[in-house]
This record gives sequence, structure tokens and C-alpha cells, in this order.
Amino acid sequence: MYNFNWGVKMISDVKAVSSLEKVFVDSSIDNLVELKQFSMLKNEKKSFQIAFKATKNERVAISVESPIDDFLNVSVVKNIQSDFPVMKNADDYYIKKEAGMYPDLLYPVDGCSTFETDGAYAFWIEISPAKDDVLPVGEHKISITLKTDDAECKSEVSVEVIDALLPKQSLIYTNWIHTDCLMTYYNFEAFSDEYWETLRNYLTKASDYGMNCVLTPVFTPPLDTEIGKERPTVQLVKVFKQGENKYAFDLSLLKKWIDISKECGIEYFEISHLFTQWGAKHAPKIMAEENGKEVKIFGWETRASSNKYKQFLSQFATALKGFLKEEKLEKNVFIHISDEPPFGYLLSYKKASKITYDLFGDYKIMDAMSSYPLAKICNIRYPIPATDFINNFIGKFDDLWTYYCSAQARKNVSNRFFSNASVRNRIIGYQLYKYDIKGFLHWGYNFYYTRLSKKAIDPYKITDAGKAFASGDSFVVYPGENLKPLNSLRLNVFYDGLQDMRALQLLEEKIGKDAVVKLMENGTDEPITFSEYPHNASWLLENREMINQEIKKYV
Repeated sequence: MYNFNWGVKMISDVKAVSSLEKVFVDSSIDNLVELKQFSMLKNEKKSFQIAFKATKNERVAISVESPIDDFLNVSVVKNIQSDFPVMKNADDYYIKKEAGMYPDLLYPVDGCSTFETDGAYAFWIEISPAKDDVLPVGEHKISITLKTDDAECKSEVSVEVIDALLPKQSLIYTNWIHTDCLMTYYNFEAFSDEYWETLRNYLTKASDYGMNCVLTPVFTPPLDTEIGKERPTVQLVKVFKQGENKYAFDLSLLKKWIDISKECGIEYFEISHLFTQWGAKHAPKIMAEENGKEVKIFGWETRASSNKYKQFLSQFATALKGFLKEEKLEKNVFIHISDEPPFGYLLSYKKASKITYDLFGDYKIMDAMSSYPLAKICNIRYPIPATDFINNFIGKFDDLWTYYCSAQARKNVSNRFFSNASVRNRIIGYQLYKYDIKGFLHWGYNFYYTRLSKKAIDPYKITDAGKAFASGDSFVVYPGENLKPLNSLRLNVFYDGLQDMRALQLLEEKIGKDAVVKLMENGTDEPITFSEYPHNASWLLENREMINQEIKKYV
């Protein structure tokens, strides 16, 4: 049971609402759809909100009572500033397009909560069984009381826990972790005790919300870096230069990374890109020990196809493949060439592609790549197109992945910006299911720099990488105290989409895919695609309820 002391002043208009609502300070709570009941499977996470009006500096306490209160986590939804909420090429499907305060941070309740202005706010209540636990089956009431010295308001929600289990997540999901950003924010060194503790904390959170694949910095990832500049070194593979074009490798830090990742629930590993971003013209920054000193041996000054770098990669590939075989990871590793190469860099990317395939031809080699002609010309077997280009790839490649980032602000495709309706975030699960997508990639789990990594930011104050990416693109967790991350509501809502996908897969085992697709498109004007879907949160909630009740028939 959650029960905290309270202060003074008045609260009003208390209402339970779904996790798909975004409660702004100027929201009319009367216009929010009340949530009275919902269902869930017994190993599922589910969230809802308690919306209310409060006055400035009001100290509000929340208490929650339920037979399942051991499984409840309570947070207050904090408003965070967005100076750049929408990309310039955006479509019209946004809640707001103005700079201002947006509900996003889920801050765990500890005592009373206070609010900076008069207006509407929300508490976020998450029902969350541990990974090795399940919820008790049956109907459960959750009673919520908000209280000050002068007022007390109550709300109640009924939850049906269905005696069925979501199947294991089949989707491979990676959201790139940037450990240099954590080093900068928390002020510790690479591979210090704090480094490994923080990595464990952030990967555990990511795994708890569906991430099962991690970008692994064998070398400092050549991502979002200004040409000629560097990001802090996070290279896991120690390199020893032993003469002209001769190298030895120590992979003990890589093994430690992999062991910690596995303990956190990670199953798959992306090897960081072997060539620079957006065209593969150069080598990434690579440090080595030479004559007892650490020196940079490759970087922006290195042509990607130079003989020296090719000789280095050949020796590195031999060492890495031997290590992966010993660790029995050969089937769980993905190799990257260069992130999102434009067609104009066809020649450089094709050369880098050939080098990589010659060395790692037995592995899955994949890159974010939205140019279908480039994928075909370079014979890329596993391209990862953006969601607004995926129609060119569907049905033409095995084990297709997809991704989105700030550029996917048009055509109504799913995204997770502050300014997006939460249904636009969550619908990705239905889309991934319908089109049998095998993997999903996002670049920003915790990118706390400005664009091109020019300077560090405070993510509580700057949420758009310096007015470069719409707020919400570059990170989905906030850096909290004790080296631990804090959730955004976008993290939870995206995970709801992944759970939707698993529920649809469970029902498919009973009635077949065609029947499931027919059910999930019930009430839609058009078949669901990556651009077409109802923009109505009530439709998605009701459809998932219908899916749950169909599952219940087979319990």
C-alpha cells in the first residue's frame, strides 16, 4: 500500500484515465475519457493515470490500496520543457506544435508532490510483475485517494488479470546506449567501477522495457560526430601495435560488457560500426598501445579502403570471430558497416561493404538504410529501412527490421516525440506484428549531447539536442540519482506496443494470423499500415481489450 502524508490546499476533478492520455497543465479533465476497467495478462505490465487539478505549490498525497499493491509503482508525471517539439517537415497529426512544457518524466512518488502552477496534472500507476513473477488471476480493485489537509478525492479502477502468459518477445529490439553521455553526465571515467555499475543499471531498465539487443562499442562508435572531431573514448577492445601493420588484441573488457549485458537480460549484440556514419568514407577512432603509450592509430584521417585499415580489420576480424565462437554468440551478433548511407556515397559504401562481407560473410551484416536501390546495388541482405520508406522493402528481404528517428515526422508514421499522441507511439506494435517485422532499431536511448556531439546538455532542460531533433527523439530515459535512469512515459507506452505485439502472437497460436489481423483491424476505415491506422486512443484500447477477451476463450 502506498500512503503518504499530506499538506494543504485544494484538489479537484480527480479522474482515472488511460496511459494513452497526455495531461497538460491546460488540459480540460472533463474532456478526458474516464477509465473504469481494463484487462491484462498475468505477466504483463500495464499503466494508467489519475488526472486531477491542483493549485500552485499544493502538496498532494496519493495513497493506493489493492490486493495487488505489491505489484504497483506510483510516479508523478513531471512536465519537461520542449523548445523544438516538431520537425519542420512534420504532418498535422500532433497534439501540439508549440514550444512549452510537455508531460514526460515519470518521477517516483516519495512523500507529497507539489506543482509549480495552477492546472491539470497526473499520477502514473504501473502494475508491474517482476520478470520471474506473475499477477494473481482474477478481478482486482485498485482504490486511489488524493488528499490535502482540506480535501480528499477518490477514484477506483477494476483490473481483470487473465490466466494467460504473453509469449517471450520474438522481436529483436535495440535502442542505442551511449555510455560516453553517462560518463559526461555523472562525471566518471570509462571502465571505472561507476561505469560498470551505471551500465548495469541502464541496461536493466532497458531490458525491463523490451530491449534485448545492445550496441556494443568494440571501438568508439562513429555516430553523430562532427567531421574531424571525437567523442570520448569507450573502446572495449584493447589494441596493441606490435610493428608495421601487426596487431594484437585483448577482448577482456568486451567479455565483461557481454557478461553484464546477459545478466541484465540482453541476448543480442550489435558490433559498433566499422566505418564512419553517412557514407563509410573513413575509419572510426581506434586507439592502440604502442611502445607503452596510448595513441590513435585510425580516425578521420584514415580512408576507409586504405590498405593499412584493411589489414587491421583482417586481424581484428580473426580475433573477434574466435572470441564470438568461444562465447557461442555467432548467431546472436550483428555487424554494422556505416549508419544510414545516402545514395550519393554509393562508391565508398560499396567498397566498405565488400571489405565487411569478405571478413564477416557468415554473420548478419545490417545497417540503417532507406535507399532501396543502394541496398540492391550493394547486395545488402539485411537493410533496416525507416518506417516511412519500408513499403519499398516489405516482401523483398528476409528477417526485415525497421527504425525511426527525428526524420520520421511525416506520413503519420509512429514516433515517440513529446508532441506525439501516445497512440502514435504505441501503434508500432500492431504494425510490427502485421508485417512480420523481426527487429526494431532506435538510435537514442540516452543521447545527452547536442547534435554532432558538440557539447553536453542537461536533459531536464534541453530535450531537443540543441534544437536539432524534436524533443523525445534523442533519449527515452532521464539520468536519475545513484547512477540509475528514470522512465519517461514514452518508454512505458512504447513497451505497451511491444506487449500488444506479443498478445497478438499469442492469439495467432490459437486462431491463425489472418483471423488475428481481421480482429485487429476491426473498426478501422482502412487496413493498418505504417501510415494508416485510427488516430483514436479509445479504438486501440478497445481493440486490445477485444484481443484479450479472445485469448481468454482459450484459457
